[in-house]
Amino acid sequence: MRDSKPPASIMLRRRSLLAAPLAATLPLPAAAQPAWPARPIRFVVPLGPGGATDIVMRILAPKLSEILGQSCIVENRVGAGGVVGTDNVAKSAPDGYSFVHASVSSVIIASSLYKTLPYDPERDLTAISPSVFVPLTLSVTTKNFAVTSVQELIATMKAAPGKLSFASNGTGATSHLAGSNLLRLSGCEAVHIPYRSGAEALAALVNGDVQFAFDIAVLHREQAKAGHIRMIMATPDRQPLIPEVPNNTEAGLPALKAYSWFGIFGPGGLPKPIVDKLAAAMAQALADPAIRERLEQSGMPPMLDYDPGKFATFMAEERNFWPPIVRASGATVQ
Repeated sequence: MRDSKPPASIMLRRRSLLAAPLAATLPLPAAAQPAWPARPIRFVVPLGPGGATDIVMRILAPKLSEILGQSCIVENRVGAGGVVGTDNVAKSAPDGYSFVHASVSSVIIASSLYKTLPYDPERDLTAISPSVFVPLTLSVTTKNFAVTSVQELIATMKAAPGKLSFASNGTGATSHLAGSNLLRLSGCEAVHIPYRSGAEALAALVNGDVQFAFDIAVLHREQAKAGHIRMIMATPDRQPLIPEVPNNTEAGLPALKAYSWFGIFGPGGLPKPIVDKLAAAMAQALADPAIRERLEQSGMPPMLDYDPGKFATFMAEERNFWPPIVRASGATVQ
């Protein structure tokens, strides 16, 4: 009787063919994984082109491309004061190819401002590195308004409670919270008028539609030189762009803090080797003399010497600082 069992060579070949599809589905050994980054990296700017967060990211992107050996692509995703773009990255795969260049507004302040936020900043985002510190300056209009100092502004507001108004680039923005903080510390009343951008808020200040506003020095400086507005206070220190303008302590409000900052964040659960490599690349880019000079000339000095651990500590401090100011402002967004 003939043996029906196939020869051993045929059996071995069958086992190999059956095993092939299964092997294709198994993950590669760690040693075979491609080194990060292996393809272009996306950096989302959650605000419009030409704004401060966009300018800083576009200054950094070419240097990061050079350091990391892959293209770093800047993508603007606008909406809800930075929430839309930040949420897009928070919901991205934690593979090291999607990051957001966010401001303090969308990663700290938004938690206290929005009644419902589509992401949890602590759980859904991984802090990588800060980029720049953004000190603000207080300016007043010169159109039918003769105020020349913070104390004169306070006296004018106290003489006519609720009659003066101040501009910001949006409800809950740091320019809004700085104005609210000024009112809280001075015991004054004034009307907040939000605009869609810093440029629109500045135009309102120049036209005399509002009496005062906070924003970055580089935005206000040219209009101050032209005599359309007057810069009366810098925070938290005298600024190199406007060395003649007193700081908040010299102006009589030492407790006032008015600033913003930007940083790079990835999705939650990002692997530590990627976090460390990008943080090191950011540190190298920010320390580059040409980049550092460009940022400082824009009035936004780089935040140097921040490893991920130090950045996490800084974030924890910011989470304690901002919520009381948001609550005192009364600002909420649905």
